[in-house]
Amino acid sequence: MHKFWLVAVATGALVSGTLLATPSPAMSVSQEPGRPAPAPGALDAAFDAYLQTSVANAAFSGTVLVAKDGVPVFRRSYGMANHELSVPNADETVYNLASITKPFTALLIMMMQEEGRLKVDDLACTYLADCPAAWQAITIRQLLTHTSGIEGYSRLPQWDEELDTRLFWRGGAAMMMRDQPLRFNPGEGWRYSNTGFDLLGLIVERVSGKTLPEMYQDRFLTPLGMSRTSFHTSRLVVPGAATGYYSLGSTFINKTPQAAYSSYGASGLLSTVDDLLKWDQALYSNRLVSTASYEQMIADAKNEYGFGWEMRTWLGRRQIGHAGSGHGFSTLMARFVDDRLTVIVLSNSDEANANATARDLAAIYFGEAYKLPVQGRKARLLDAIQTEGPDAAILLYQEMKAAEPEAEVFKTDELLVTVGYNLHGVPLMDEAKRVFEFALEQFPRSAYSHDGLADIALAEGQTEVAIRHFETSLELDPTNEYAIDGLKKIRE
Repeated sequence: MHKFWLVAVATGALVSGTLLATPSPAMSVSQEPGRPAPAPGALDAAFDAYLQTSVANAAFSGTVLVAKDGVPVFRRSYGMANHELSVPNADETVYNLASITKPFTALLIMMMQEEGRLKVDDLACTYLADCPAAWQAITIRQLLTHTSGIEGYSRLPQWDEELDTRLFWRGGAAMMMRDQPLRFNPGEGWRYSNTGFDLLGLIVERVSGKTLPEMYQDRFLTPLGMSRTSFHTSRLVVPGAATGYYSLGSTFINKTPQAAYSSYGASGLLSTVDDLLKWDQALYSNRLVSTASYEQMIADAKNEYGFGWEMRTWLGRRQIGHAGSGHGFSTLMARFVDDRLTVIVLSNSDEANANATARDLAAIYFGEAYKLPVQGRKARLLDAIQTEGPDAAILLYQEMKAAEPEAEVFKTDELLVTVGYNLHGVPLMDEAKRVFEFALEQFPRSAYSHDGLADIALAEGQTEVAIRHFETSLELDPTNEYAIDGLKKIRE
């Protein structure tokens, strides 16, 4: 399946805590003079109305917490933790944090530096076994800031179709990249890389003499009382954990099979909104690292990324946090550090947009403009296919196009090909075939539609039909590597 249309697995996010402490100089509070506190009842109603609309129109499912000065002003859960068993999400539901794990890993590195065990400008290979020649000039700082040039393993061509279901352990996925060329010379570019943070996890182990899960537990979870948080990369059952889901329009579906064992430092933590609030509040003190170390983590961040922290300007305010996605989850922890406002969104719906949700909830709190979520074109088409069939969806597409003839989305094949591949992945092959055929009626030079029909033919055992479609795809786009690889696999 074309990787472009597969659900993305893993990016980043942030964290929080309930320990109230005196703000450090690095995070001093600057309140807007004379700004009245939001009316609790009106604020609660506005938050809930937004989230109910998001449930209806944007596949939201999960738990949300908004806290001011460490005190929750809104905490509520929506949707199902497990659809098969009709178990609703609750405030204590445990969610896969995905890349919200990265700030934890980065802080472990800073703790090791404060203890004199390493320096962030040390060469990473000093602490890694069997380092390839291409990695010899890479520093720990460059791993922390995604400037090492090491490609993320989840971008390998075979990742979604094959490698993501393989058993990996203790950085094994990262070590697959040993023989891959760097994307750029160390320090000369920026590219988000889970590989780099898995290598940081291995460095923590080498320096500390403990496993990474032990270090998370010893340095964060036990001291901060984060009793419902754990590092989990196995098939063992986690009590109270939500199941991650993908979506087909408004319908939740099971995620594609994926190994839970690939990440080791880039992701792997599971937690609740209240445990993350404890983490958040601890970050306002010197309890975890010194002010100087924290300042180093957020100083001179290029590409809006420091040492494991995403740094944004949202609503005209400084926001330091991290997002995460993958395995059917979408998460974000947004910390408006000058306002001491924390917004945590943990969703077990990969279709949900935790970033947009957190930003809009913050806008509601600050009295800024925001828009209620509306159902997108893709979801409307997929819903029509499931309720009335592909012909009804085609009619809907034509009506939408007639209403917005100049809209860019109707000038390319992307929307239809995306819908087709969403159906292919379920699989609903007959419906997918009809959509790809219609896409070719609308866009006769749609190479990717031929790829989709080739994939369906292969699933049906029609090898010669698949070859014809891949060959036609290459006639339309001679650079189409997907068709080149597809033909190669067939002929081998």
